[in-house]
Amino acid sequence: MLTISVLTDNTAGGQFLAEHGLSYLIEIDNEKILFDAGHSNVFLKNAQKLKIDIENEVKTVVLSHGHWDHGNGLKYLSNKTLITHPTSFSKRYRKIDHTTVGMDLTKNDIEKLFTLKESKDPLQLTENLFFLGEIPRNNDFESQATSFEFADGSDDFIPDDSALAAIVNNELIVITGCSHSGICNNCEHAKKVSGVNKIKAVMGGFHLKKQDKQSLKTVEYFKKNKVAKLLPSHCTALPALALFHSTFKTEQVKTGMIFRF
Repeated sequence: MLTISVLTDNTAGGQFLAEHGLSYLIEIDNEKILFDAGHSNVFLKNAQKLKIDIENEVKTVVLSHGHWDHGNGLKYLSNKTLITHPTSFSKRYRKIDHTTVGMDLTKNDIEKLFTLKESKDPLQLTENLFFLGEIPRNNDFESQATSFEFADGSDDFIPDDSALAAIVNNELIVITGCSHSGICNNCEHAKKVSGVNKIKAVMGGFHLKKQDKQSLKTVEYFKKNKVAKLLPSHCTALPALALFHSTFKTEQVKTGMIFRF
């Protein structure tokens, strides 16, 4: 069984706190793995309300990519293994106003707090859980433009953007942070890495903002793949959320929610 507890997301549930960010606790194969840490200690406060002891129960943290709203919460952790893509520690900015979107912590800071494991390649974390590494951008409708740039002014397409893939009963559950590489690209790479072609569920940030070509193509992809459960959250904007709800009757993901597959 796979259990995903929502420790940080943009929308508050019940008495739980919320912030612009993402953090999930993944439980599978008798392991507890933290996927992202939001941008503050909100994930720890919500974990405490869920009676989850992050300090003592979690040994491994996976960072989906090096943006502030997924990685700044890492400053509240230590003495764990951190797995991420090597580009996660780049200095990066919004093109429109050159404000920073990278993390507060430098690679040197991280290495003082964690045992750092950088990888562009996929990694098998447990018997049924995979870190996908760098996601190939293979289709013609995702990751076609970017609003971000590196310190030297070159385009930043977030090459570090990654995700997790879990196998449950010979079906895939794909868990994403922001899907800058494209949610469909994520899913196709998850199939390749895991060797499993049937996708049961997709959960996390889809990085879709409008009811545009990319969103409509994504709907087509999920229909074609007969995905049973979609849980778009975090960076999926209201127009796209409305499209998914009208098409797939999706539910809103809120902090404190627990999903079992």
